[in-house]
Amino acid sequence: MSKLVVKNVTLNYANGNKSNTTALENINFSVSEGEFLSIIGPSGCGKSSILNLFTGLLSASEGEILLNGKAISGTGLDRGVVFQHYSLFPWMSAKKNISFALSQSFPSKSKKELTRIAEDYLGAMGLKGFEDKFPAELSGGMQQRVAIAKALAMDTELILMDEPFGAVDSKTRVVLQDKLLNMWDSGEQKKTVVFITHDIDEAIFLSDRIIVMSSGPGRVKREIAVNFARPRDRFSLTKNAEYAHLRNEIVSLFYDDLASKIGGEEVVL
Repeated sequence: MSKLVVKNVTLNYANGNKSNTTALENINFSVSEGEFLSIIGPSGCGKSSILNLFTGLLSASEGEILLNGKAISGTGLDRGVVFQHYSLFPWMSAKKNISFALSQSFPSKSKKELTRIAEDYLGAMGLKGFEDKFPAELSGGMQQRVAIAKALAMDTELILMDEPFGAVDSKTRVVLQDKLLNMWDSGEQKKTVVFITHDIDEAIFLSDRIIVMSSGPGRVKREIAVNFARPRDRFSLTKNAEYAHLRNEIVSLFYDDLASKIGGEEVVL
């Protein structure tokens, strides 16, 4: 069953001289319920624009986007969002950042219940003992754990993530990937995730399917299934011959796209 459907979507941006720049052109794909889908591609291919269409911050110039069979019209509490930069209120503690967001989604729940949920999700993200810390008192990786905990705690059916690990160091990135997968895989019903990344290895490790975008105007260049069993162990996975084949296939797609943009000059990836 499709949770999210993108039909013939084109997105144009108006410039000051009244001409249009096409960011996305005739995009078509769907996301199944409970699927972890990653979208990758070079800078300027429209990855973040796709996510902004899903959040409702942008509207398509042509085509339509359906969530549960209904056209997306503006923002809504039915979608959780995690951005690359930590979208936390600096004057609220980690716990209060989450409980405040929960109060918007679940106004009938008591303050005590909202606090308990916030503490549970922070604990699951390895932040037990840091519940009352303010964002400025947390490292970047910890702040992003709070943001992920908030998105998951809101219990939305669709979670949108725009390069959420792009601003952290490589070691923290691995930890956050594992935490995210553990939480995504532990619920009775898996959430549907759309994940934007530049990192090929990250996309393979996390995803059920990968959409590779071409350079702007962005188009869907290839949809690639990632059929490795879950739960996944990154160390054994990277030694797998099928993993190497899949990674090389995606790297080749990037190479072809880059080479066409710079006139066929050699590119080292």
